[in-house]
Amino acid sequence: MMPTSRPILLVEDDAAIATVIIAALEDEGFAIAHCTSIAARDKQLDQRSFGVMLTDVILEDGDGLASLAAVRERAPDMPVIVLSAQNTLDTAVRASESDAFEYFPKPFDLDELVHAVRQAAGLRAANAEEQGGPATGGESEKMPLVGRSPAMQGVYRMITRVLRNDLTVLVTGESGTGKELVAEAIHELGNRRTGPFVAVNTAAIPADLVESELFGHEKGAFTGAIAQAIGKFEQANGGTLFLDEIGDMPAEAQTRLLRALQSGRIRRVGGRQEIAVNVRIIAATNRDLTPMIAAGTFREDLFYRLNVVPIVLPPLRERREDIAALAQHFLILAAEDGLPRRMLSPDGIEQLEARNWRGNVRELRNVVYRLALMAREERIDAAAVTDIIGPEVTPALVPQGEGQGGFGGALAQWLAAESPPPGMVYHRALAAFEKPLIEYALGRTGGNQLRAAQLLGINRNTLRKRIGELGLEPDRFTTN
Repeated sequence: MMPTSRPILLVEDDAAIATVIIAALEDEGFAIAHCTSIAARDKQLDQRSFGVMLTDVILEDGDGLASLAAVRERAPDMPVIVLSAQNTLDTAVRASESDAFEYFPKPFDLDELVHAVRQAAGLRAANAEEQGGPATGGESEKMPLVGRSPAMQGVYRMITRVLRNDLTVLVTGESGTGKELVAEAIHELGNRRTGPFVAVNTAAIPADLVESELFGHEKGAFTGAIAQAIGKFEQANGGTLFLDEIGDMPAEAQTRLLRALQSGRIRRVGGRQEIAVNVRIIAATNRDLTPMIAAGTFREDLFYRLNVVPIVLPPLRERREDIAALAQHFLILAAEDGLPRRMLSPDGIEQLEARNWRGNVRELRNVVYRLALMAREERIDAAAVTDIIGPEVTPALVPQGEGQGGFGGALAQWLAAESPPPGMVYHRALAAFEKPLIEYALGRTGGNQLRAAQLLGINRNTLRKRIGELGLEPDRFTTN
């Protein structure tokens, strides 16, 4: 696709970031007009027509998102790409509700940004027809998802992409990472917010009652069915049905669920009449479904029906920079629940950040509540944390030698063997790590680059570029 003949307007007051973006877009053949304020932006839009606009949220003279109404008046059909260092779900949702073509938290992948600009330039007319109304704010401020780490930015972006449609979502992640919170956010911020949100933990229901729980039953359908019962599908009609721990669903129930998803109709246990239901399905699991499919314990066709939009939640150990914000958030909740009002000292936060958190965010919440209850002082320091919950140092934070396992040990061995020169350590180590990682993804997907990119969680164009730079041959992974 050739670049648009009209220039791109970049509204960014960070000179370093602006320079990088301008260089990348000019290399792609775009003409760039750059300004640093809302006032200068509006003046530019009054004077000429632009194909795409890129704007930061916080500018030297105000909020770039809040002022997008003025942009719509001047250029109603122009796609807007939002850049932001305010990496919260609230910002991502505001960008989506403001009809942003795409949202990029900083730091962003430059290749992905360029790709988005090319898409926006080429799909300008279609984008203008498909976008909805202006931002209404409100609901997003109450969302319980906390954190600005890079690991959470992909989650926020995926949430905003499914708010205006009813695509089925599969949320995966370890126990305690907040999968139900993601489902609630999608429901509360999406177009089904006025309908019911019904959650069911399929692992907590006896195997012989799963179908009755989901689809309901008629009186006399089985021993103990003394009256008609409405199942979760009917209860969620017009809203969202959240199926937690979907990997633990019995095989027979999987078959009935697949049939319901395909037809949009259910039949109560013991019933003869089919009932039309209109529900959005969000499923979640802490299990790896791929080996279960291979073993025949989870239906492959059901997996593909559920996995239309995959959202992978990172474990807390991969978003340690969010621990301080999460802990402060839980202290506020603890006070609202009647516990003493507390605050964490910097060394107390460091002590929490050094822990392994096998139970993830759920474990952190429980620990913070315990600290709020048992701390003797209003200010909780490192000594109080250790005294109440005991010491623990995360293995990943301990320097690792040659004989130790994990990435640290492998890195130490590689550094000793390769001895990269100063100034090249990062790039050579990154290439050495990326090559086997990409080969693993290609092997898992039979050489399919789109699926490999989805598995890795990166843009397909980025994967393609790295395959070429690393000299990989994806054809050798193709299965016949």
